[in-house]
Amino acid sequence: MRLLLIEDDPSLGGSLQAWLQMDGYAVDWLTRGDQAAVALATHEYQCVLLDRGLPGLDGDAVLTALRAAGAPNAQMPVIVITARDTLADRVQGLDLGADDYLVKPFDLEELSARVRAALRRSSAQAAPVFRHGSVELDPAAKRVSFNGELLTLTAREFAVLQALMRRPGHILSRAQLEEALYGWGEEVESNAIEVHIYNLRKKLGNRFIVTVRNQGYGLAPA
Repeated sequence: MRLLLIEDDPSLGGSLQAWLQMDGYAVDWLTRGDQAAVALATHEYQCVLLDRGLPGLDGDAVLTALRAAGAPNAQMPVIVITARDTLADRVQGLDLGADDYLVKPFDLEELSARVRAALRRSSAQAAPVFRHGSVELDPAAKRVSFNGELLTLTAREFAVLQALMRRPGHILSRAQLEEALYGWGEEVESNAIEVHIYNLRKKLGNRFIVTVRNQGYGLAPA
């Protein structure tokens, strides 16, 4: 999963990026609101974390523009992270189109939980755990089981499997999977996705993930 963090405080932004990366997300970090449009136009994000007080273009203007841009940005989950804590501030932020509103200072565990909840809502997933056939994936616990047995997956393997299980019935291209796994500045080996798919098939069986020629990868019917 790839997130866009827009936060101008260097200390907080660095801490949030590091935490979310440890939580298994690819995180691109911007410090100015007027940089958001280019990032959103050139990359596919699953969630945006947005401060309201930003240089260049404030967070309210970024959010308004994002919601007016049409699909897919109009539906993208946005979590406002801000020090503006009055009831009027919260109401205004939510009315502008935010999906959630988190007041600073906040606990990092709570931030992770709110991101997971936003991602569940965006994919119309009611339960906190993904299930497909005999495979169960728990994003919060970072745990995968197959036929009731826990599996050991690398962080990248987990991310690929989660991306596929979030969209059963869809075929994801290699480029889409790379977008979900790697943030700015991260080196991507030319065959990295193929290697992760190969390793997942060794652990989940050759038939769990299907290859559609010239299109990408998806889950076999459950």
